[in-house]
Amino acid sequence: MIELAPDQLPPLARWFAAGSPGTAALAEHVPASGTGRWWADRAPAPRALAVSCAGHVLLRGDPRALAPDALAVFDAHYVQAPAGFLPALSGAFGRIVPWERMLYVHQVPVAAPCPPHGVTVRRLVPEDAAALAALAPDAAWVHASWGGPAGLAASGLGWAAFGKDEVLAVACTYFHGTAYEDIACYTDPAHRRRRLALACVTALCQDVAGRGHTPSWTCSRDNRPSRLLAWTAGFRLAHEYVHYLTGQPARRGPAPDAPSDHPAAAVPGDTKAPPR
Repeated sequence: MIELAPDQLPPLARWFAAGSPGTAALAEHVPASGTGRWWADRAPAPRALAVSCAGHVLLRGDPRALAPDALAVFDAHYVQAPAGFLPALSGAFGRIVPWERMLYVHQVPVAAPCPPHGVTVRRLVPEDAAALAALAPDAAWVHASWGGPAGLAASGLGWAAFGKDEVLAVACTYFHGTAYEDIACYTDPAHRRRRLALACVTALCQDVAGRGHTPSWTCSRDNRPSRLLAWTAGFRLAHEYVHYLTGQPARRGPAPDAPSDHPAAAVPGDTKAPPR
């Protein structure tokens, strides 16, 4: 596939449904945030289109238009696509791992728990970029959809638990859509089981609702801690789906958004919330 410049994009309404929850919101997040990249089988009148951000890919269109190795640029990505794209993925990669996913939608308002003594939960501001950057390397995924810690801190769409000037936990809008905001959270391993993630998530959910949007939450079916946190925070299961982790490309191309620091290291197949 070839990369498209923003001014080469076709009208997106025919490719992606507006107002979708979960990872599908990244099709709206990319043009709004300026992060991520667009790909197509050809620039004029594309027949197959892809959008990638933070190690996730959405594929749409006619897979028959793709060359055998066209999808090799999406090595080490989580791909969500109609079933018709599976032969094209199989032709491009020697390994495709399906991950069963669960999509939750926020339905039950929950009061934020009181943070422990000495901990403050508040909205992130641009000056917090350095504190976000100081998180452990395995936390880099949490701000990847904003292009890094400065992007998330400046977005106004993140909440964090602070101990003095140190970020102990953070929750943020990961993919910002026009109706849904898919959220993510991370807690420093040394501060888990203190309900810090719940405090950040509930504050964020109230913030999202105040914008007239609905929070959504996606995680691996096997990630019981993430599922429990979602339920406790007022999310309820909407549906289940499968996405595919790609690897061993038949012919390597430049990886567009390779997730070098990804929560899959903590929870295989999970891109949203490591164990807390």
